[in-house]
Amino acid sequence: MPVPNQRALTQAVSIQAARDRRLVAIRRRFPARTVHLVDIENLAGAAVPTLREVMDVQVRYARRMALGIDDHVIMASNHLALVNAALGWPHARYRVRSGPDGADLELLDVIECENVAARFTRVVIGSGDGLFGRAAQDLMERGVRVTVVSRWGSLAPSLERAAMEVIYLDSPRRPVAA
Repeated sequence: MPVPNQRALTQAVSIQAARDRRLVAIRRRFPARTVHLVDIENLAGAAVPTLREVMDVQVRYARRMALGIDDHVIMASNHLALVNAALGWPHARYRVRSGPDGADLELLDVIECENVAARFTRVVIGSGDGLFGRAAQDLMERGVRVTVVSRWGSLAPSLERAAMEVIYLDSPRRPVAA
């Protein structure tokens, strides 16, 4: 007879397996869709990106990512960056939270609370922050394709390992010859 901890673990595993089967069934009912979760502060490399910086990130992002008609873009920033984010990248949904890792936490809330694994076949994480590593790994385990878009040199190793694909917005910086 299994001990109570083993019984609880076995029950939790079977519940998760049933949820995963339901997710696959639900996902079959919808067309393939992508959600882009953009931490504009991280991609711009500034705590309060200027309008020009936001527009520059959007142009570089669009060059590297083929945004489909059914794709959703959800952008997060602190309250000081919101106006520039909204003006520089229109037609996105905006989430705001200030404080340390505020934008990251907003995007993680979207992943955790909005049933992203059932609604989308692909998630693009526009950030290099390691806080997204576990969420990316969980999404991959549920059959969601995860792509990371980051700046060269600012991608956390844990997020890089968790993603199926990594795309850089910029080319690697080369030392200037003296």
